[in-house]
Amino acid sequence: MSIAWIDAGNGCAGDMLLAALVDAGADLGAIRAGLSRIPLQGVHLQDSVVRRHGLRARHMSVQAPATSHARHLPEIVEQITAGALPEAVERFAVAVFQRLAHAEAHVHGVDPAEVHFHEVGAQDAVVDVVGCAIALDLLGLLDATVTVSPIAVGGGTVTAEHGRLTVPPPAVLALLSAARAPVAAHPAARELCTPTGAALLVTLADGYGPMPACTPVTVGIGAGTADPPGHANIVRVVIGQSSSATPTWVSTDLVTLETTVDDLDPRLWPDVLAALRKAGGADAWCAPITAHKGRPGMLLTVLVAPDRVDGVCAATFAHTSTLGVRLYPVQRRSLHRDSVSVQHDGGIVQVKRGYLDGAVVTVQPEYDDVKAVAESTGRPLRQIIDEVRSALTPSVAADSARS
Repeated sequence: MSIAWIDAGNGCAGDMLLAALVDAGADLGAIRAGLSRIPLQGVHLQDSVVRRHGLRARHMSVQAPATSHARHLPEIVEQITAGALPEAVERFAVAVFQRLAHAEAHVHGVDPAEVHFHEVGAQDAVVDVVGCAIALDLLGLLDATVTVSPIAVGGGTVTAEHGRLTVPPPAVLALLSAARAPVAAHPAARELCTPTGAALLVTLADGYGPMPACTPVTVGIGAGTADPPGHANIVRVVIGQSSSATPTWVSTDLVTLETTVDDLDPRLWPDVLAALRKAGGADAWCAPITAHKGRPGMLLTVLVAPDRVDGVCAATFAHTSTLGVRLYPVQRRSLHRDSVSVQHDGGIVQVKRGYLDGAVVTVQPEYDDVKAVAESTGRPLRQIIDEVRSALTPSVAADSARS
């Protein structure tokens, strides 16, 4: 069984990931042939071998005419689907741009269909995303287990379409926080992860962490355009073979934060749990208990990655009345998963799918998306959930067959 690990410890951009995949063995001729099937005007993909901080790497340069035309998501999706690319390639590329649209919509407070793509909507970004999708398919990684390292985002400021922004820019933070993707500290005072790079990584990732146990088969190294003196501006893709005994789930080392609270207004608990998840908690819940002197109370429990413990502790003290918390190491095993978008009754519903041994065993629509559709149509929530699940039945069957 093929597995892959993406080392984003020095950041990631779309052209860097594409270069790493080509360096790992994806046929550049086949990628160019696939790109030629979608309507791109005057675009050329240039390949070269470079050095970054003394290390050999591959660099992909997208030569595309400048454009001031701001595209919307439906236009980009139409452009991608016009190429009649393989289903898995098309699905992955569309999913990447859907994530970008949702992130930009969150940042600007608009509907995803109304988002104006500027930097990420230019033709070179379409080449990066579709080129990566084709390369991943050629390497067999769209059906493989992919782990992504903690992602370096950098620091300082960057000049974008909306002026000067602090790094990481809002869209990158929105993408990473929505995916619960861990961020790695980095000394560079520059942008290391672009919105396109972040969207590609979180769409591809089945899990996050160090390189999993495997037998490495090939390594691809992709370079960014700059060669700063402080670090190697590269992203690495390691493709390997896992042992047949390797479990089909993702094992993650987490920390359990626990505290007992018996003097908090019970109306506050939903907002407390939301604040703890926003602060970095992978999950948070509370359960009623009998506390000190027989008083009714709540046992608050939060699962959190080790590098986010301090932030969650601070949020716990800020949002509850507790004076102390307890911390325990714990290991979580979770299914490999992905997220797809379903258009239903005029709305878009994100759906999480869980995989066991390559087969889909869990299909769960996002409740808030279903609720929005129910409110706009006046129909029962339960019916919409059932209809969204039924709409995914053909793709679920196809995914299982391919596995």
